[in-house]
Parts: sequence; structure tokens; C-alpha cells
Amino acid sequence: MNILQLPLMALEAKVREELERNPALEDGDMDGPVTPDESDKFEQADLEPSPESRELLEGFTRLDQISREYGIDDSDHIFGRPRQGAGERDAKMDAMANTASRPESLNEYLVRQWAFVEIEDERVREAGELIINYIEDDGYLRTPLAEIAEQHVPPFSMDEMEEALSWIQSLEPAGVGARDLKECLLIQLDALAEEEDVELERLLVENHLADIEKNRYPVIAKATGRTIEEIKAAMHNLARLHPHPGRLVGGREVPRVTPDVIVDYADDGDGYTVRLARGNSPRLRISETYRRMLQECRDNKEARDFVRKNLESAGALIDAIAYRRNRLLEVAEEVVKRQRDFLDLGPTGLKVLRMSELAEKLGCDPSTISRTVADKYVQTPRGIFPLRYFFTGGTEASDGEATSWDSVKARVQSIIESEDKKNPLSDEVIAARLQAEGIDVSRRTIAKYRKQLHIPAARQRREF
Repeated sequence: MNILQLPLMALEAKVREELERNPALEDGDMDGPVTPDESDKFEQADLEPSPESRELLEGFTRLDQISREYGIDDSDHIFGRPRQGAGERDAKMDAMANTASRPESLNEYLVRQWAFVEIEDERVREAGELIINYIEDDGYLRTPLAEIAEQHVPPFSMDEMEEALSWIQSLEPAGVGARDLKECLLIQLDALAEEEDVELERLLVENHLADIEKNRYPVIAKATGRTIEEIKAAMHNLARLHPHPGRLVGGREVPRVTPDVIVDYADDGDGYTVRLARGNSPRLRISETYRRMLQECRDNKEARDFVRKNLESAGALIDAIAYRRNRLLEVAEEVVKRQRDFLDLGPTGLKVLRMSELAEKLGCDPSTISRTVADKYVQTPRGIFPLRYFFTGGTEASDGEATSWDSVKARVQSIIESEDKKNPLSDEVIAARLQAEGIDVSRRTIAKYRKQLHIPAARQRREF
């Protein structure tokens, strides 16, 4: 079960770890064909050990005793595998050399700029260095200045802290060091004021952020004495500002997604093919040397038990990987068969598919299906998706066909995208449209899906 739920990259790391740890396990790609698992054939006819085998076994047994007694790492003394020579390339060092360097963080970026700021008061400089350490990755300073000041001995005065912060807010990117959204936008407008007239923009930020959030353009126009067109032009300029300036520096770590399953169009153009990505079926085999040693060391119980333990561990890993491969392929093929409409039409074609239903068909427990799809990704002609994405509940349409909640959500988004922006549709109207299509959903369900899709309410979507 542990091997079953490993994603592809974790499986590859596990195999590398076992190859280093267990000398009875070999990489089948090294030479010769893959030897099938014969862990159930360990008890073969006894063979009289040769003098060479006895000498080799005794040396190995002594090495094992030394390793256990003194805690020596035996990873460099794997039986049957030569140690890496001085002239050989180190794969780990090569990988490190080819790894992209870490991007500069916001903290490093600000510290580097701070070193060139001309501040005569050394206390203010030290206060600035302390404040920079409290600026979060998005550029905001959310810890109160008074609390930060107390971290220094003797504590900084509030005048020193305020002066240091004003210097920090002059650094790039504009808006960094702000304590809230209003201050962040005003700092960026101050930077633009040298080249542009931003009087109206400042007025909107200072007095009408709540009205902007609720899309109350007529209210803003009445309060400011400006026309709707002037308000829209100012809003266009405000849209150029960044609400999280710290994210403009460096790059956020994005986890790498490696698909376990690949779905492609069939060669004949009808249907789809399903295959596992390379790496799901590592070519592993049990060491023939170890297999012979088990037969030859019948007179040495300790050595025989040690060899048997490694052989059984190697066999169990090979069996587990084979089980994972077969189960993952079975589940993927069934998912593609059930979700054919999704592959043909997109999210609106997603069907209801429950793990319990699939488990019953494959003759296993639902927890096995859950482990099979956990952290696995499938590459399709429509993009890469978590395998779990295709398991969803739903509702029954008027024609008796089950419709998944995700397909309903996609339909809601499609209706909103095609609406008249000057007269956006309310949740009640959208629910009525879906009911006319035979999909029974309530207004509350529409509101929930709209929030999940990060779509504002009708009043906030209206364009003036």
C-alpha cells in the first residue's frame, strides 16, 4: 500500500534508495534481460559450496558484523558492486551542477539596496535592517513597528522606526514596506506622480476603496463630481498597480508536476490510448550472486538469515511495484472509458464517478482506489490533471443522466462569460437557466460555485 500511493518521482527516489541499501536488488537495465521474481524459489536443491564461495561468504559475514558493531555505513561496500573510482563521474555532483540557481529573495533584494542608502544616523540604519527582516514575501509589513522596536537592545524609538520605514518604502519595488493595501497603492502612486497626474487616483484610493470593491461607480462619480468615463480611466490606471509588490521579486517555488499516466489520441483517430509514463516500471531483478549464496551458505545460519532477509525484501519491492503498475493502469483505463465526454468536450462533459463504484467493478476496497489516485497526475490532450479530479459527485438531470458537480460549475462559468456585462445575470437567473436545461440546482449552489470560481456577484460584475 505504501508503494501504491507513491507518485512517480517519489517512486523513483524509493527505487534508488533501495538499490543503494539492498545488495540483493539490481538494476535490470545494467546488463542482460530482466529476471522475473523468483522469491518463491529460494529453497532449491542444496549445492555443495565451492571453496571460493566459502571464502567470499566469510569475508562478507565479517564485514556485516563490523558494520553492525561500529555503525559503519555500508553504502560504499555493496556486495557485488564496485566502488566509484576516482576517475568516474559523480551523478549527484552532475545533478547539482545542472540545477538552476535559487532566485534572489525579496529580503536579499532589499538588504542589497539598503546597503547603498545614504543614512547618517546609524540607529536609523540599524532600525531599517531590523524592519526588513519583518517584511513578508508579498512586500507587506504586518508586524507593528512598536513590537519590532522592542526586539532591539536598547529599543528603538518610534521616531527612529518611522524614519527607517519611510526610507524602506522608497526602495524597489514600489509599494514594499506598506502596512495595508491603501498605503501600498499610495506609495506606488507617489512613484508615478513624477511623470503623471494621479490626483483622481489618489482621491479614489484614499476615500473610495470600499466603493471600488463593490463596483459603485455612480456613487463615486456623485461624491467626486467626476464623470463615469473619468472614473473608468482612473480605475484603468489603478489596475496597473500591484497589490502584492513583493511578488515581483524573485520566483515563487512551483512544485514540479510529473504525470504518471499519459492519455493520447489513438492512431486510428477513434478513441484514446492509455499508457504509464516512463519510470512506473523500473527494471529490477534479484542478484544471481545472492541467489547462489543462499543455496551455498546452509552451514552458516547467521549469514543465511541475512541473505534471505535481503532477498525477501528485494522480492517484496518488485512485487509491490508490479502491483502498483497494474492497479494504476487498470484505474486509468477505466477513468478514460468513463470520462470520454470530458476528453471530447471539456469540463462540461465530466461525468459522475465515485471511487466506491470503481472499486466494486475492479473487485477491491475503495481505500485501494484512493491510494492509487493519491498525488498522481494524468497528461491528456486537454492538459495535465490530478487523477483524483475525475472522481466527482453530482446530480441527476431531467433525462435521468447523472451530471457531475464540476460540469455544472463549468456551465455556470460559461453562462457568466457570455452574459451582457451591462446587465449581468443574478444567481437566481443562472439557476433558472440551468433548470431549463434539466439541471436541478438552487440559487445557493450557484452562489457557492461562483465564489469557488472567484467570480464576483452580479452587481460587482456590472460594467458602466
